[in-house]
Amino acid sequence: MAAGLVISAPASGVGKTTLTLALARAWRNRGLNVQCFKSGPDYIDPAFHAAATGRASVNVDSWAMDGAAIMHLVSRGADADVVLAEGSMGLFDGVAARGVSGSGATADIAQMLGWPVVLVIDPSGQAQTAAAIAAGLRDYRAGVRVAGVVLNRVASPRHEDLVRRALSDAGIAVFGALPRHAEISLPKRHLGLVQAEEQAEIGKLIDEAARFVAEHVDLDAVLRSAAGWSPQPAANGLNVAPPGQRIALARDAAFSFVYPHMLEAWRAAGAEILPFSPLADEAPDASADVCWLPGGYPELHAGKIAAHARFRSGLRGFADTRPVHGECGGYMVLGAALTDADGVRHEMAGLLGLETSFAKRRMHLGYRLAELAAPMPGHRVGARLRGHEFHYSTILAQPDTPLAVVHDATGAVIAETGSRRGHATGTFFHLIAEDR
Repeated sequence: MAAGLVISAPASGVGKTTLTLALARAWRNRGLNVQCFKSGPDYIDPAFHAAATGRASVNVDSWAMDGAAIMHLVSRGADADVVLAEGSMGLFDGVAARGVSGSGATADIAQMLGWPVVLVIDPSGQAQTAAAIAAGLRDYRAGVRVAGVVLNRVASPRHEDLVRRALSDAGIAVFGALPRHAEISLPKRHLGLVQAEEQAEIGKLIDEAARFVAEHVDLDAVLRSAAGWSPQPAANGLNVAPPGQRIALARDAAFSFVYPHMLEAWRAAGAEILPFSPLADEAPDASADVCWLPGGYPELHAGKIAAHARFRSGLRGFADTRPVHGECGGYMVLGAALTDADGVRHEMAGLLGLETSFAKRRMHLGYRLAELAAPMPGHRVGARLRGHEFHYSTILAQPDTPLAVVHDATGAVIAETGSRRGHATGTFFHLIAEDR
């Protein structure tokens, strides 16, 4: 039987990912089999989880996925000793209008699975108030149980003592307290953490985090607080169709944002994935029947992409006869041009008329529900697709026929409709699942 826990916090940036990785590696070092998940649409953290545990991690999302899909995904943890679900943002942070099975909040997953929550609390600039915050989270919603807290970035032994006493008075267990430790800080960029595959020293960093946390946190007490959990293997509850039988998938540092559950669902349906690297000036495999360009960081590599004639001509030739789809960064590369943060305009593939600029930065963030006005690879006209958008580009031109009517999580229609022209389609949102 596995032991299930949710790692959450009052807010982003408190240390959830670091604690999750450290606990996972520390327990793995003890010989336990650890499975991680990520609550919410973060597509970067699962790769860190895999580096820490040696097991693939996937996203579970209560706004975009129904209960059957979530249970199907978490059932992979049935053979583990410990299962950790890392939350996103604060414990109860989600959208106002419920989605398929919830608001997208980490609390939805904790309640659905019956797993206790370990809170990461950063008491910087406060003392007893940290206990009030923890108590408020504990009492906010029936059905969500807080097992205890780990304090992060405590300033001194006296500071730690003040916070511990207040938490004890509130009846909240303290599993440990972590002093500031710069050596385990994960590097960041504008869309979140620098990806695990880009960090050559990620294994050493996780090892140091595990050593540090094991020194300051009662690992046995945390493990005892977990809920026993023994799911039945679930039938395939994912509603994700592959875009083709043989999928040419752009995959490198510029095209790296792919939800792991999407690739798994494609393979489970019998599709073959044929990776290629635009940054290595590679064209999509000629034997593929569809090409998919995921998001990533094309804005950091725009000059190289523009200079790679073999990739661009190969992509255009592919699109003469077969579908090509781009998500977010991939959509931008399918467009006419991308202006980088320095104001330099770079020609892209030109399969769509989209022009975007990072010189005029504006954050686009949130869930998206799109109703297709035309088919796109794997999905029919009228399909309702749930996804998530996160980028800083500004649209300078989006002249092609809209691909979909797109709403945000409040139901408001947004301008990022996606585009279609010939065999090319693109969206700013990253697909998570199709409504049944």
